[in-house]
Amino acid sequence: MQDALQSALAAIAGEPITVTAAGRTDRGVHARAQVAHFDTRAARPDTAWVRGVNAFLPDSVAVLWGRPVEAQFHARYSAIARTYRYRLINRPVRPALAARHAGWYHATLDVAAMRDAASALIGEHDFSAFRAAECQAKTPVRTVHSIALEQRADEIDFVIRANAFLQHMVRNIIGCLVYVGAGRQPAGWMAEVLASRDRNKAAPTFAAEGLYLERVEYEAKWGLPQ
Repeated sequence: MQDALQSALAAIAGEPITVTAAGRTDRGVHARAQVAHFDTRAARPDTAWVRGVNAFLPDSVAVLWGRPVEAQFHARYSAIARTYRYRLINRPVRPALAARHAGWYHATLDVAAMRDAASALIGEHDFSAFRAAECQAKTPVRTVHSIALEQRADEIDFVIRANAFLQHMVRNIIGCLVYVGAGRQPAGWMAEVLASRDRNKAAPTFAAEGLYLERVEYEAKWGLPQ
């Protein structure tokens, strides 16, 4: 996505462009609201950075808005919170149309037990147990503000809001919650995994297809759409 966006921006700016995003996502992960910034000498109307850029982007990528910001703004470091949504189809038969846009688990999951387990993750913690081995973050400490489970028919959405995330953190959390929901572990096991700070104690990493970067939040002083 970064390469496609940089090429499209360069076509409008008439000069090479390098973008910096609010966060990187793994292959297969979707972004409904990624935020990026770039520096340019080109003066263009705001519409050129949206409709003009979209004309050069592939169908799978679209710019929703664009506006000038102060030089001090940084898409990644100015962000104060991020929200990810994991969409899970929970039924015996695998999805077809949603295969590339949702995870799947065949056995009925206990949503109440998963909510109970998720509560152990709220607050500031060392999330080493949910961190990929190749994660390059300087610290494993993150603050999880909320975890909500939304159930509609045969779909369960896991919505996690935090100040920042480690590589694979959300997918590893989902894997553990599904273990609890399926009855393979009790709800209290989640707190044990968190306290262990050991990735080997957690469940396997869940599939990337169901994960969406849903929202990136900034202070009001930057004047960005929320």
